[in-house]
Amino acid sequence: MKLDWKKTDKAFYLPGTEPELVTVPAFKFFAIRGAGDPNEPAFQDYMAVLYALAYAVRMSPKSGTAPAGYLEYSVFPLEGVWDVSEEAKARGGAGISKSEYVFDLMIRQPDFVTPEYALSVIDRTKARKPLPRLGDARFEVLEEGPCVQMTHRGPYDAEPASFARMEEFCAARGLRRLSKVHREIYMSDPRKTAPEKLRTVLRFRVK
Repeated sequence: MKLDWKKTDKAFYLPGTEPELVTVPAFKFFAIRGAGDPNEPAFQDYMAVLYALAYAVRMSPKSGTAPAGYLEYSVFPLEGVWDVSEEAKARGGAGISKSEYVFDLMIRQPDFVTPEYALSVIDRTKARKPLPRLGDARFEVLEEGPCVQMTHRGPYDAEPASFARMEEFCAARGLRRLSKVHREIYMSDPRKTAPEKLRTVLRFRVK
């Protein structure tokens, strides 16, 4: 048996290009917190940690360290929860630069990954591959609950237009966006995909 999250969790990873309301349940993640411009080389250090951990779990049968209940699966996509610095918030959000971004990057893990097993993966990865940001990695369970989401097609810098459509959707239905914090799920590899063809799931919490 193989886990296929593109089928079982299609609602959360493959939404349409129109805004929709969805309730997101609790999921498990390897996560890491950082700050700064995602276009700078330092951003790759955070990503390297998450992919090292995610593939350590994925390939664990080959090293004889697979957890109980392991099933073959494809690694989940990279996700990011984005905010801005407290200084930027104090200015009322005016003139924000990408250097003032604050983010939590994460990669979801299958249900069979327990907190204890996740910590053992982090420890083994530290011993095998001492990445500079590995000490900042954590394992957590997150539940977003009611959210509005859609698939944004196009470059990342064009996302504000999609967020405007999502907020119009909320206004028409009496929904309130809880904060400017939002989640992005990267369904395309920007190294291999033209900017106009990128697919990114955009999501924010509502009430």
